[in-house]
Amino acid sequence: MERRNFLKGAALTAGAAATTTLAAPAVAQGKIDMVIVSTWPRDFPGLGIPAQRLAARIEELTDGEIKVQYFAAGERVGAFDSFDEVASGNAQGYIGAEYYWKGKHPGFAPYTSVPFGLTYTEMDSWIKYMGGQELWDELSAGFGIKAWAAGNTGVQMGGWFNKEINSADDLKGLEMRIPGLGGDVMAKLGASPVALPGGQIYENLVSGAIDATEWVGPFNDYFMKFYEAAKYYYWPGMHEPGSQLALGMNASWWGGLSKTHQNIIQAACNEENSRTMAETNANNGTYLQKLITENGV
Repeated sequence: MERRNFLKGAALTAGAAATTTLAAPAVAQGKIDMVIVSTWPRDFPGLGIPAQRLAARIEELTDGEIKVQYFAAGERVGAFDSFDEVASGNAQGYIGAEYYWKGKHPGFAPYTSVPFGLTYTEMDSWIKYMGGQELWDELSAGFGIKAWAAGNTGVQMGGWFNKEINSADDLKGLEMRIPGLGGDVMAKLGASPVALPGGQIYENLVSGAIDATEWVGPFNDYFMKFYEAAKYYYWPGMHEPGSQLALGMNASWWGGLSKTHQNIIQAACNEENSRTMAETNANNGTYLQKLITENGV
């Protein structure tokens, strides 16, 4: 697909987002206010905690010059409403996965992951040195957003299933929570992809409203307790070889910051990007063993 065709939908579908954003950062008593809304529940191991850590780090590195208020999913807006909350200027930043916004423009999907796509190291190289950031900036600008990579969880597991999967035919008719282009692939195989925020997956799996779900990997999944409803856990996941996370900010707010504050936020994102991946790698093996030995997966 040509670059122009890839991006032209953004300007057409952004609506009023770019025209209703704040003109400059709100300043109170010499401090800049930054409200961050997240797609993850509070104190969520593997995803929520890194998001909280990034929010705190921005305030710390600016020596309190940027005053950050962090709201987990559902505390201010729903998880999937985070993008619009920031594009409108009601909040200054969101932390989440860009493929959640695939319905706004399919170009957002590659900035989380695509089936058989880039690994963590490849994604990092593409964004920083091979034009990925520039393309991301063009796409996001049409919606009044500026985004940075801010975390990665690596190769995902194939998912949790309430029955054994031996062939593609076993996927037919399954209700499976799986977002992004991975969901489109599963639909082609006969499954029914379902979009659910992380905080609603467990209850839907336990109740039988869905038959399967993907999430992240052993470290993250252990705390979700999916093993209480599904014992079949498959590896690896073709759908997300290197799942990128992001901090998206209101573009007008970002543009009104000093160069120093912009550089600090970018540095904080770079730090959390590598830290989340390191934390995931350090814990996946331990928690996979726990799932097997303690929970019979």
